[in-house]
Amino acid sequence: MKHFTKILIAVALITLCSQSVGAQGWPENYGGVMLQGFYWDSFSQSKWTKLESQADDLAATFSLIWIPQSGKCLESNKVMGYTPYYYFNQNSSFGTEQELRSMIRTFKAKGLGTVADVVINHHNTMGWWTFPAEEYNGVTYQFQTTDIVNNDDYDPSTNRYLTREQAQKDGVTLSSNIDEGEGWGGMRDLDHKSENVQKIVKAYVKYLKDDLGYTGFRYDMVKGFGGSHVADYNDAAGIEYSVGECWDGNGVIKNWIDATGKKSAAFDFQFRYNVRDAINNKDWRRLNSTNNLMHDPTYNRYAVTFVENHDTEKRAGSEQDPIRRDTLAANAYLIAMPGTPCVFYTHWLAYKNEIKAMVDARKTAGITNTSSFLNLKSEAGCYANAVKVGGESKMVVAVGNNVASFTPSSAYTLVLSGYHYRYFLAKSLETVWADRSSGVYNDAFKVKLTAVSNTSDAQLVYTTDGTTPTASSRKVASGTDIDIEESCTLKVGLLISGSVSGIIERNYTIKKNNFEPKTITVYCRVGDGVTGWTSMNYWTWSDFGHTPTNTSWPGDRITDTKQVDGKTWYYKDFTLTSEDDYVNFVFSNGNGSPQSVDVENVNATKFFVIRNEKNAQGHYLIDDVSSASSVECINTVTDNQSSPLNVYTTDGRLLRCLPAGTSESDALNSLPRGMYIVNGKKLVK
Repeated sequence: MKHFTKILIAVALITLCSQSVGAQGWPENYGGVMLQGFYWDSFSQSKWTKLESQADDLAATFSLIWIPQSGKCLESNKVMGYTPYYYFNQNSSFGTEQELRSMIRTFKAKGLGTVADVVINHHNTMGWWTFPAEEYNGVTYQFQTTDIVNNDDYDPSTNRYLTREQAQKDGVTLSSNIDEGEGWGGMRDLDHKSENVQKIVKAYVKYLKDDLGYTGFRYDMVKGFGGSHVADYNDAAGIEYSVGECWDGNGVIKNWIDATGKKSAAFDFQFRYNVRDAINNKDWRRLNSTNNLMHDPTYNRYAVTFVENHDTEKRAGSEQDPIRRDTLAANAYLIAMPGTPCVFYTHWLAYKNEIKAMVDARKTAGITNTSSFLNLKSEAGCYANAVKVGGESKMVVAVGNNVASFTPSSAYTLVLSGYHYRYFLAKSLETVWADRSSGVYNDAFKVKLTAVSNTSDAQLVYTTDGTTPTASSRKVASGTDIDIEESCTLKVGLLISGSVSGIIERNYTIKKNNFEPKTITVYCRVGDGVTGWTSMNYWTWSDFGHTPTNTSWPGDRITDTKQVDGKTWYYKDFTLTSEDDYVNFVFSNGNGSPQSVDVENVNATKFFVIRNEKNAQGHYLIDDVSSASSVECINTVTDNQSSPLNVYTTDGRLLRCLPAGTSESDALNSLPRGMYIVNGKKLVK
């Protein structure tokens, strides 16, 4: 009997240990770097299919990627996901559930974990009260009015509790509990003390991890409910990576981490503010402020550091709170320091090669979230830290307007430098530095190889076929650039006294961009029965530019017209410069009213008709009639005035615009064999 009791105790202890390992908040001595894989309204750049197509490149640099809230929202237009309506329906503005699952699987196979944006402080409703009923694994989950905090939607200007008043009018019952934290206006704030809320949220987070395959959670607006609930939800899911958006001062953030039982990390907002203030004020001494998680050895394990995010970036129509300059220097400091750095997606897109190299330097030095550091210089024009691993300095980062004048002791080798930043690696690492990281490149390039060694005359030996370099491999001196002209595995080692050591590996994939710029034409007309339209404006935008010449709403007044199939169409040409390029549109009348819905991701010649029907916002709906009639329409195109000779492909792409009077044979000169449309006629070459 005693023996059986010991077995039960042992089993219980094993169970408890396994649960604690599965919900530890954030790993200790963690060396990974996270990417925030979106920015505000990044619906095209952050599509699940778009992100998945970059898996090789992303996984070569990052260990985690935080993506937008992936559940379906109530709104029919594009939404970022912070108005959650469905938990178990994962068809969002960023793609379908199938696309989401495929992306997560692909990331996981390449060693890149996906972090879910978990928005559970508040929940959207149909009308004031109607929550959706969702069935998952044979169980129906639905929030009730008794799951809404009693003081929801407080209006301080009138000292009224709007939801409570509405409940009295409609005869419904709210929770007896008030909100544990801040409210979020316009939606129902959930009572996380409710057993029903806890049951639904626990089922939801388990679904995110066990069914969809998420690796970690980013909890939105955690100041709205108690930190102990985050601990419960993490325990229920057995999640390893958890970070909360506790947008406040350092003391409040630490108290929140403690409230979770240190089962969650938190974003280090004070770190971000220190970087912002140093840059915006051109006073780099502000980085020495210790009022952040990263500086505190008790909490740096739980510090997820960042310098910009979707709430602070500068974006159209809203100034927010952006860093105004020195983005590269900000990232250089972020990536070199303790804590877990979270790189912002727009910075990654703009400075991919530089950020890759910074992360390589961090990995080479062995820096983790619990590393320590020593300040070497703190002046208005230059701030420098030596970052320690195991008590020994392994890397020096220097940032500032006067950084070029800073050099640490001879114990370090300069490996990276750019606008207002420099990286030095300790020679004691006895390794090789390559200034181009593993990943995908569009063309051939050069990579500089540097010996990081206490042996001043160390040579470098390398191979490009994936084999291990030996003393007889190709030799170059430190500081030599070598050419990478095709996909390969580069391995480089130090050659000292006939022995090879400190070997590094880089995997390069070259996918040459053979795209030739193309011109597309976008046609639009007002449909039958539509009244109130007397003119046409095109408001245009995309991640690739295409802003209107008139940068104030409603954009460009379009006056060029063509007769197509007996109808008058407004039209404008746009030049696309890459495979990913596209244009978004809003069509409008007069000074911008009435207007159409958003028309997005246009990357080919299109014909749009404004329908005599509006959405809930009063915007006219659009019919895309291109697929049925674009070729036939182009066959009958005639300009409404004397015009040059135009050459189209049969799928509607404008290839050439030639002077009036050009012969048909000259129009097709040097084009490959095929069928073309030349001023409305089909010609075969």
